[in-house]
Amino acid sequence: MTFSEVMDQAAEVFEGLGAVILSLGFVWSVVLAAAVWRRTKDGSEAFATLRQSFGAALLLALEVLVAADLIRTVAVAPTLENVTVLGVIVLIRTILSFSLEVEIEGVVPWRRALVTGPTRIAQVSRRSRESNPE
Repeated sequence: MTFSEVMDQAAEVFEGLGAVILSLGFVWSVVLAAAVWRRTKDGSEAFATLRQSFGAALLLALEVLVAADLIRTVAVAPTLENVTVLGVIVLIRTILSFSLEVEIEGVVPWRRALVTGPTRIAQVSRRSRESNPE
C-alpha cells in the first residue's frame, strides 16, 4: 500500500468521523432539548438548547471535515489546482463556522471568552440536568 493510498484512507476516516459527529450531535441535541422541555415545559428554552448543542456539534464536525480536506489535498494530491480548491473550501467552511459561532453565542468571538464546541456541549448538558428553580 502506498503513502497516497494510506492518506486517502485517513481522509476517508476523517470524513466518516465528521458524519458520525453530525449524526450523534443531532441525536444528543434532541435528547438534551427533550430533557430541558420535560424539566421546564418551556419550548423556547428547549429550542435554544437544541440550537446551541447542535450548533456546537456542527462546528466540531466542520473542523474534522476541514482536517479531511487538508489530508487529502496535502498528502494525496498536492497540485496547485487542488490547493486552490482546498483554500476555497477552507474559506467557505471558516465563514460558515464564524457565522455559526456568532449565531450560537449571540456575539462576535472577540467579544466573548473562547468557548470550544466540546465545552459548549458540556455546558448545555449540565444545564439540561439542573433542577428547575421554580
